[in-house]
Amino acid sequence: MTQLQKARSGIVTPEMKIVAEKEQVDIARLGDQIAKGRVVIPANARHADLIPCGIGEGLLIKVNANIGASSDRAVLEEELLKLRVCIEAGADAVMDLSTGGDLDVSRRTILKESTIPVGTVPVYQAVVETVEEKGALTDLTADKLFDVIERQAKDGVDFITVHCGLTRAALEMLKKQGRITDIVSRGGAFLTTWMLHHDRENPLYENYDRLLDISKKYDVTLSLGDGLRPGCLADATDRAQVHELMTLGELTQIAWEEDVQVMIEGPGHVPLDQVETNIILQKSLCRRAPFYVLGPLVTDIAAGYDHVACAIGGAVAGAAGADFLCYVTPAEHLCLPGVDDVR
Repeated sequence: MTQLQKARSGIVTPEMKIVAEKEQVDIARLGDQIAKGRVVIPANARHADLIPCGIGEGLLIKVNANIGASSDRAVLEEELLKLRVCIEAGADAVMDLSTGGDLDVSRRTILKESTIPVGTVPVYQAVVETVEEKGALTDLTADKLFDVIERQAKDGVDFITVHCGLTRAALEMLKKQGRITDIVSRGGAFLTTWMLHHDRENPLYENYDRLLDISKKYDVTLSLGDGLRPGCLADATDRAQVHELMTLGELTQIAWEEDVQVMIEGPGHVPLDQVETNIILQKSLCRRAPFYVLGPLVTDIAAGYDHVACAIGGAVAGAAGADFLCYVTPAEHLCLPGVDDVR
């Protein structure tokens, strides 16, 4: 049973007790918030030694740190050092975004060493393996994608970013409207390339029931990704972004009907005066599901200082109701972050 399923059945889990004590909130109130989908506890039963945390309405704002190797530099010891550093610095969760090295070994080692929830973006590994095996990301199949998702869930991953709301209709809207920076999400770009090449719907959207089956089996929290997040201030809160968000609201409701925990991911580059609007939109369209934002970055011209722009946007977003902030390092837009950048 998932945390959501247990909360709806009136069961108080050990994870709920830990979160209630850490947050100093009433356990019955916490259970009610989880049952309504307004709080999630990303806690895969296969993740040993996990100290669970709650994310959502009425709880402290949480911060996620990203780590991960690339094809240019893949040194597992460095990633483990980054993991230790971000935990020491107070990160509440970590995402392994590796695209280089032995991805299975890296993820399993990070899970073994991490006492905080671990997230991934499964399409990264699915594409990397497809390119290695067949030569092109367009050779990706739905079976391959879902095989990777289940493999990661079996390993103990607590939450996964899946760009299920990036539909053909959203892409058509983006094409008609136009953007300065088009699609800046890596996962979004992968899926868009596949969809345009095959003239087919997003497999994560088309096979959403398959995704829910895996998520429910392992109690993996879905972090419904924003593949059309704006990559500059001029593109913020446009029709494509809002269309995707509306679809994520529908998919959230479907996931809740299957007792699957859900978070919603948000932008990105957003002008200061639109940050609160974005939070209000998400909370309305997604029925107050936890909101996970990257930054937001409130200027496009802070390369080398994006951690400052992120702190400003994060403060405003948190005050407006964002629940989960993804950190941005000084290396954003420049290179892979090192240990000092992570700290």
